[in-house]
Amino acid sequence: MRISSTALAAILSIIAISGAIPAAVAQAVSPVEIQEPDIRALQQHSINDLNAVGQTIAANHFNFPFYFSRKLDIDEKLQKRTDQHSIRFERYNGATVLAISGNYYGAYASEKFSSDQRAKETFMSVVLPILKVAVPAFQNSSAVQGYAIEVSHHVIGKTMGMPIERPENLMVYLPQSAARKLVAAQGNLAQQVALVDAEVFLNAKQMTLWLTEDEQPGQSEAPPAMLESSSTGALQPPAQVAETASARPPYTPAANPPLSDSLLAAQPAAVAPPQPVAPPPPALRDTSPQALAALQTSIQGISNHMLKELEPAAHFVAYAPPAFIPFRHQAYLELSVTTALAEPQGVSRYKAAALAFDEHISPLIRRVLGYFPGDQNFDGISFSTTVRGRTKPGVPVAAPLSVEFFFPMEVLRSYEAYDCTGQQLIDAGVVLINGERARLDLEPAEGSAPSAAGR
Repeated sequence: MRISSTALAAILSIIAISGAIPAAVAQAVSPVEIQEPDIRALQQHSINDLNAVGQTIAANHFNFPFYFSRKLDIDEKLQKRTDQHSIRFERYNGATVLAISGNYYGAYASEKFSSDQRAKETFMSVVLPILKVAVPAFQNSSAVQGYAIEVSHHVIGKTMGMPIERPENLMVYLPQSAARKLVAAQGNLAQQVALVDAEVFLNAKQMTLWLTEDEQPGQSEAPPAMLESSSTGALQPPAQVAETASARPPYTPAANPPLSDSLLAAQPAAVAPPQPVAPPPPALRDTSPQALAALQTSIQGISNHMLKELEPAAHFVAYAPPAFIPFRHQAYLELSVTTALAEPQGVSRYKAAALAFDEHISPLIRRVLGYFPGDQNFDGISFSTTVRGRTKPGVPVAAPLSVEFFFPMEVLRSYEAYDCTGQQLIDAGVVLINGERARLDLEPAEGSAPSAAGR
């Protein structure tokens, strides 16, 4: 007699919850529950590794109880009876990611911790330990492009003198390269650099996760993961969580759903020594159409003058004049150009991108900056080029290569003053090749082994 996949999944869940099989086995989602064939095959192929990750995470000592769960914002009593399959592969913005979700039964007093501080504490206490386990297990897998971790914690405030508890969901997405840098980073400052490419959401609202900020006045008086009792309003240390958690009153789940039905957890990182305080990240720019239109109007005369004078060398695209575009919550002046290489068609895309920078873009940078001296009311310049190689008789014309270089103004000024190299400028910016972010190393890309570039 054959059992349907749905029935088998239900049986596995019942067995796991009843304790007939070890709890660690129940942490990875059964492949039969996954609908997409490619993801299901990857889940099946990696099931032993996923279970090993789950066992290591489950053995970790968190400050407060943590449970794997695809259902967030549920009471702890219900959580103990709920299916705790949570580790799985998913799609996130087109990428295949290792996803883990769970409920963390620690609560932050709202008068002690701002939303940014709560996000930081849960990241350091739960998300980072999870990544410390998950990333080493899958960092060499070409099938895994990133990691998505979603954790629900609690916030305690007071209304008319009565304590009110509510859930709050933190979701962190890291592409594979950024995740590797993060888990290898030593100290908060290095971790902050690794988080440049992360996407962080608190209750579905995108935010910047800042790990090196100064403490708020008086914050050091209370340990970071204190739980406020609903019955007494007194702060209690982590050792008392187990007795208190079961006494919490029920609360209404948050309106925003989790990223998906599952997400991860992991082993704690070593406590890093105090690090120097880095400058705060740039404030989010108003990138509404109205704000960008106002910026466009403010430089229109200069833009026209630049187009006329630099056209012989720049090869501007006639139908795409300079325009302001939003990029990563900042305003960039996009200059669309065409690059004709002497190299024949068919070279590596990394070599073509590197040659486009060295032969065409870098000679333009200082000339363009000459039209925008001093401080400007925008954040950077994007050189967007269509790269075409030399054609041979009888060989079909290949599709052009699209390369976009996004450079912040601060680093452009450094390059203008000869205080940094072209490679340092590229490393501080963002390079997109055919719409996908790429690492561009100029010397290897233009050398004898271009295929190794960008890895």
